Amino acid sequence: MKERETFGSRLGFIRVSAGCAIGLGNVWKFPYMAGKYGGAAFILIYLIFLVLLGLPVLVCEFAVGRASRKSTARAFHDLEPEGANFHNFSYMSMVSNYVLMMFYTMVAGWMLYYCYAMAAGKLDGKDSAQVADYFTGLQDSAGTMTLWMIIVVVLSFGVCSLGVQRGLEKITKVMMICLLALIVVLAVHSLTLDGAMEGVKFYLVPDFAAMAEIGVGNVIFGALSQAFFTLSIGAGSMTIFGSYLGKDRSLLGESLHITYVLCLPVYCNCGL
Repeated sequence: MKERETFGSRLGFIRVSAGCAIGLGNVWKFPYMAGKYGGAAFILIYLIFLVLLGLPVLVCEFAVGRASRKSTARAFHDLEPEGANFHNFSYMSMVSNYVLMMFYTMVAGWMLYYCYAMAAGKLDGKDSAQVADYFTGLQDSAGTMTLWMIIVVVLSFGVCSLGVQRGLEKITKVMMICLLALIVVLAVHSLTLDGAMEGVKFYLVPDFAAMAEIGVGNVIFGALSQAFFTLSIGAGSMTIFGSYLGKDRSLLGESLHITYVLCLPVYCNCGL
């Protein structure tokens, strides 16, 4: 049997794992959740859940993947004791990953289409309302959305076909650097806008009285769900990455580094 490939470097593993989680959850959803649930108080509870609950689950997913050296579809089948039913988790993970793929390939198709539209000047001179109408028109065009979704799928298969080190690791290196640069530019720009300091105060100074008005239970549930969404745990994605992790790497150490990297967009999102 062919030996399973491993990541070429520790940094490569961290970039790929963090890249799996950074996206809609950390860049698009997090500012909305922080604003809805009271700002800094929500963030404080979120960070506590991230460390106390999210981190141990992340370590467990990496452990299952590395011990089995298999994808989430077969990991529990190979590791479970005879007569156990842990393999049922694999079916849930497979369904979750298929659903995620359907969602993210479509959204990635939108993004590629918008890159094309901006480069072609189709959005020049449009205000926010006109851009929203443009997006509505895109949603009404099933053919256009399907085409760009197919392009994303083909590109993704192309990257994966190159392998972990030559494909996924190299591509993620470039994309993560670009993403970090974009987030920093947006964060710095937001600090130059009117009322920026009020936004920073809302984001960094906890207001527990406001949290009580929103509902403590609502804030706690929102923070807990966001913590799991941030680390991309519970669906088997990190189990897959763990299966490519070398035996010489510390699972807790890698998990801590990934959690730290994933917190960076949280601090940069203060004005987004």
